[in-house]
Amino acid sequence: MFYYFTKRTIDIIGSLVSLIIFSPIIIFVALLVKSTSPGPLFYNPLRVGKDGSQFKMLKFRSMHMYKIKGTWVHAEKYLQSHPKLMRQYQENSFKLKRDPRITSVGKILRKFSLDELPQLVNVLIGDMSLVGPRAYQQDELIHQQKVYPTTRKCVKIILTARPGASGPWQVSGRSSINFDKRVEMDADYIKRKSILYDLGIVIKTPIAMISTKGAI
Repeated sequence: MFYYFTKRTIDIIGSLVSLIIFSPIIIFVALLVKSTSPGPLFYNPLRVGKDGSQFKMLKFRSMHMYKIKGTWVHAEKYLQSHPKLMRQYQENSFKLKRDPRITSVGKILRKFSLDELPQLVNVLIGDMSLVGPRAYQQDELIHQQKVYPTTRKCVKIILTARPGASGPWQVSGRSSINFDKRVEMDADYIKRKSILYDLGIVIKTPIAMISTKGAI
C-alpha cells in the first residue's frame, strides 16, 4: 500500500513540476508541429493500460496526415493500405526504421522523445505513471504474443500496472530491443516494485533521450 501511495504521489507532483519546467519546450514544439505540416497538433492512439483497459495516449503528431477520398486520415490508415509496408512494420516489432510517414520535424521529435512530452498529462490524470511498463497497442500485443508465445505470462504481469512515460526498456535501448526481451524487462520491473528503482530510471531517462540510442 505504501509503495502505491508513494508512487502515485510522485506521479502527481512529478508530472505537474515537469509540465511547468518543460512548458517553453512544449509550446515551441507545438508551434513547430502546426507550422510545418497540415493536420492536428496531437496524435491520440489507443493504448492498453492497467487491467487491460484502453486509454487515449497524448502525443505530439510526428507523422503526415493523408487525404483519402477527400478526408484527412492519420498515417495508420496509410499503413493499412500498403500491405508490404505493414508486413515490415509487424516483422520489426511494430516499428519501421525508414518510415515514410514521419515528417521532417517528426524525425527530430522522435529521436529525442520530444513527441512524448504530452504524456505528462496522462500521468497527471492517472492513465499512466512516470515509470512503468511500455504502453502497448492492442493489435501489437495480440500479434506479438502469437510470434512469441512464451511472452504471454509476462504480458499478464505487465497488465497489472499502469504503463509508464518511461521505463526499463526505454533507458536500455528503446526500439533496438525486441518484443520478447522488452516484455521480460517490463515484467521484471513490476516484480521488483521499488521506489528507488523508479527514481533510478527517472534519472537515466534524460540521458537516454539525449543519447538517442535505439530511437526510430
